[in-house]
Amino acid sequence: MLSSASSTDPAAPDPLFDLAPVSLWLEDFSGVYELLQSWRSDGVTDIRRFLTDDPAAIGKYFSRIRVLKVNQRTLDLYGAKDLDALLAAGDRIFDNSDQNAAIAEISQLWNGALSYRTETINYALDGSRLDIRLNVNRLADAARPWDRMLMAIEDFTAEKRARQAAASNEAYARGLFDLSPVSLWVEDFSEVKSLLDDVREQGITDFRTFVDVHPEFVQSCMERIRVVDVNRQTLNLFGASSKDELLARLPEIFRDEMGRSFAEQLLDCWHGNLFQSRETLNYSLRGDAINLHMQWAVLPGHEADWDLVQVALTDITARKKAESYLEFLGKHDALTKLRNRAFYDDEIARLNRRGPFPVGVLAVDLNGLKRANDEFGHAAGDALLRRAGEALKKALGDTAQVARVGGDEFACLLPRHTAIEMATLMESLKLVVELNNQFYQGPALSFSIGTAVCERAGELDRALRAADDAMYAAKRVYYQGGADRRG
Repeated sequence: MLSSASSTDPAAPDPLFDLAPVSLWLEDFSGVYELLQSWRSDGVTDIRRFLTDDPAAIGKYFSRIRVLKVNQRTLDLYGAKDLDALLAAGDRIFDNSDQNAAIAEISQLWNGALSYRTETINYALDGSRLDIRLNVNRLADAARPWDRMLMAIEDFTAEKRARQAAASNEAYARGLFDLSPVSLWVEDFSEVKSLLDDVREQGITDFRTFVDVHPEFVQSCMERIRVVDVNRQTLNLFGASSKDELLARLPEIFRDEMGRSFAEQLLDCWHGNLFQSRETLNYSLRGDAINLHMQWAVLPGHEADWDLVQVALTDITARKKAESYLEFLGKHDALTKLRNRAFYDDEIARLNRRGPFPVGVLAVDLNGLKRANDEFGHAAGDALLRRAGEALKKALGDTAQVARVGGDEFACLLPRHTAIEMATLMESLKLVVELNNQFYQGPALSFSIGTAVCERAGELDRALRAADDAMYAAKRVYYQGGADRRG
């Protein structure tokens, strides 16, 4: 509890004290001195343990303090009109919950300190919190030991709130970074910028040609990037157990196609594009390819040296696979996995203009498909179609773009194939069909085939009709041989 000195106290007015810009308290600790001496007489040696075991003793300590005077800054700080109003507030201006701080203060005096410094919490008369730094200095005794104690109080409430706000903002930003659902990297590109500046100073203006001629420059730039931090999703995406493992194995992640992508990134940097977006390919530490959408940006305030760059990587592997599959379906037959009619028509237009010639034309009709559907069901018919596709690819080779152009019709255009080479392919196809029928049960695989050769540009349509006519002629022979005309 605070109490004032008597009206007979000799403390005289002091303009320097009264006008000081910090809160000053002149206090009489002679009662504290007598209290500490009595505890020593009672055999107390460990003051911290004594106060911890008897918290009521802390209250006795503070009750022995007498306030002699305070300055105007103190009254302003606590919102008191005069010293009497301040003292009347009593313990309301103190935070008595921090017992450890009180014990630390008393221990300083117990151990003979002439001055000490501490931080604590007080409250203004309106209840607002004050974070204060308390500087206590023992002045020369006037009449009794410790009867002059000067306390200077520094209000750092605003500073502490600013620190807390900064810490909260930092924690918030860190949480956003760590828990982001995309891979985030913070990188230092300052050495990369230095390399680009050096090249510019050498008089290089055509940077694209420069990196084409000097691929080692691109590699050198990649090696100069310093990774400052990565988030959790980055470790998950690349299969790393820790940041240290990820950084130690970066060459396994950024390789192969990454060089070309990074060269394009450098070209953008050369032209001053400090926010970039592109698709790229990296690899996990397991060796899996990862298609990524990358956003690269120099953070605000770091445009001069690029020492703080954020890279955001979004995994688009699933999307790319879906796009690839849709592209595949656009040019392929879903059942046989051969090319489809759209692709075949495009190939006709392309080869009819440019060749290379001669172009062999193959027209194929699958015999017996309708009969297989009617007698065994459409599953059997689908199986026969798949067998047809397998046999054609096997006989013609993987490079031949065999197409399913109708329900039971297939075709293939074969650049640089003469009539002799076409005849050889037909013999190969005949052998493959025989082997296929030995391997599979169910309806036999059988083709009606027509071939033709186009020798020059603009005549491919004529060769296509000739191949179709030959195929239909073979079909008639097939029926004349006693085959069911439902096929």
